[in-house]
Amino acid sequence: MANKNKNVFTGTGRRKASVARVTLTPGKGAITVNGRDVYEYFNDKILVLDLCQPLEITKTKDMFDIVIKVKGGGLSGQGGAARLGITRALLQFDSTTPSDSENSFRKLLKVEGLITRDARKKERKKPGLKKARRAPQFSKR
Repeated sequence: MANKNKNVFTGTGRRKASVARVTLTPGKGAITVNGRDVYEYFNDKILVLDLCQPLEITKTKDMFDIVIKVKGGGLSGQGGAARLGITRALLQFDSTTPSDSENSFRKLLKVEGLITRDARKKERKKPGLKKARRAPQFSKR
């Protein structure tokens, strides 16, 4: 994803039914999601900690202002999508460092398992069942 401005880094993240477009610009560490503060949008602090994990690992929490546009799914899926988007934007920022270097972002994030997309989705409902695997209640009489 090439940008005209060299100081803007973008990444797209997906999780369950959610898609997040993340933009990193040099700044003080402000994070906005759909025009609102991250703590206002994700009212659960654990979701915010999960979202900030790539920034904590790479020690870049106060280096960038992050703007996230997210749609689809629920809050958990949106948080996971935003985390993957932040990871991909950080990899774009660190693209000049060789990936076999000891302090490359790719190596640090790969160890934590943040580069891989979580492909788990909701399983489809099967005919004759209440949900994907939940069978109707058995009645002997």
